[in-house]
Amino acid sequence: MQRVLLTGAAGNIGGYLRKLLPPVYPGLVLSDIKAPKDLQPSETFIQADIAKADEIERACQGVEGIIHLGGRSGEAPWEAILEANIVGCYNLFEAARKAGVKRVVFVTSNHAVGFYPRETTIPTDVIPRPDSRYGVSKLFGEGLGAMYAYKHGIGVTSLRIGNVGDKPLDARRLAIWIRPDDLVQLIRIGLERPGLVYEVMYGVSDNQRSWYDNSHARALGYDPQGRSEDFAAQVLAAEPPASQKHPAAEYYQGGTFCADEYSADVSTLKDRS
Repeated sequence: MQRVLLTGAAGNIGGYLRKLLPPVYPGLVLSDIKAPKDLQPSETFIQADIAKADEIERACQGVEGIIHLGGRSGEAPWEAILEANIVGCYNLFEAARKAGVKRVVFVTSNHAVGFYPRETTIPTDVIPRPDSRYGVSKLFGEGLGAMYAYKHGIGVTSLRIGNVGDKPLDARRLAIWIRPDDLVQLIRIGLERPGLVYEVMYGVSDNQRSWYDNSHARALGYDPQGRSEDFAAQVLAAEPPASQKHPAAEYYQGGTFCADEYSADVSTLKDRS
């Protein structure tokens, strides 16, 4: 592919991908509601609000593939989630259909399945357990991607991202961390693998403490190079004690997203697993 659109390019993950993707996709087009503060003269940018169908349709013109990062990147009031992550996601897939886009990589989240206990290893086909309004919106996007894949013939990949960064910053991220170059590997599978219809993969590196069975990604060619265990001693030495954390945040994979607004009886955590 030559012309690939990256939505949400002004965000944190977008910042990594802006550096790593141009050698692979020379015609990379960046889009966001506002331009990145460090936008370079060599970068192509189209300003677009994904909540406005006409704007994202304009950004999709002439595009072969899309990496969809755009939208709210964390928990927010329902009205904000609805506009950016549900209406906006629908607008994106519909714009892709109209423009004849061949592939879409939808960057979803571990928070679509956040209410699984940390003692559980989960594959990609588990029953969803979103841990927040944000997680619900990502689950919606996964379903939307499947519909557009099977109904309209767009090759769609849903990447359940853990946490992208140069290194894991806390104990939870020892399980969910992904190094930016490993994320590029997964994106390339989504955009380039022949015969792809609809796939779900976890966006995590080769983490010894991972809660995810990512064997399907490996079967598709994923060979992660990052290893969170290399940072474990340093991370765990700086970790605050469990007594300072909410029980639901410590018990469930979704962490603080599970604990936020939590009103169930914490004494029944294991009974409801």
